[in-house]
Amino acid sequence: MRLYRTSVGAKAVMAGTGLMLFGFLIAHASGNLLVYKGRDALNSYAQGLKNLGPVLWGMRFGLLAVFLLHVATAIRLNAQNKEARPIPYQRVDTLKATWASRYMLLTGMVILAFVVYHLMHFTFHQFGMPGEMIETLADGTTRTDVYAMVVSGFQSPFITSCYLIAHALLLVHLLHGISSLFQSVGVNQKTVSPIIKKGLPVAAMLLVLVKVSIPISILIGLVGGDQ
Repeated sequence: MRLYRTSVGAKAVMAGTGLMLFGFLIAHASGNLLVYKGRDALNSYAQGLKNLGPVLWGMRFGLLAVFLLHVATAIRLNAQNKEARPIPYQRVDTLKATWASRYMLLTGMVILAFVVYHLMHFTFHQFGMPGEMIETLADGTTRTDVYAMVVSGFQSPFITSCYLIAHALLLVHLLHGISSLFQSVGVNQKTVSPIIKKGLPVAAMLLVLVKVSIPISILIGLVGGDQ
């Protein structure tokens, strides 16, 4: 806790939690890609997660804790920066600070709002989602029809547009976060493997492209045309 109260410690926490969230996004996108294999593949995957029971809930609470710690630390660091200079500059003319670096908190807050909206839409069936959809299997058993829910959601141009805007901001947030990751934990950029240094931003761009390909494919009818 003493380390966390320092600026260096807080930045290390930001870097660590950010890396964990990046890993979750990769896992989340990997599961969502099953929509391209069809209803059975995606629904079987979703049912497999549901069958984990308490383990799944433990993972969810762990992810929530990491997410909240990341957000709280960002707000705290921003407040410390303002306290260090209570009187703002009369004229801002930065040479090295990019737009992404200056508005990391803002893009993060928009992403947070989107996460809440995304959960309300797909998990709690709000904002036009017509309740939980059920698939009946050949043996008479039932399971949540996640495939139908995803297709139904992204057939709306408005919902797909919100998703694309949020992921554009996510990409901006990720690219700056990754570029400052090693500095935050005190690793000299020159000592970082070029593969890692260049690979992480490429991975972030591929991640976002994969995620936005799903709503676009559904909206234009390449996926879920039979829904």
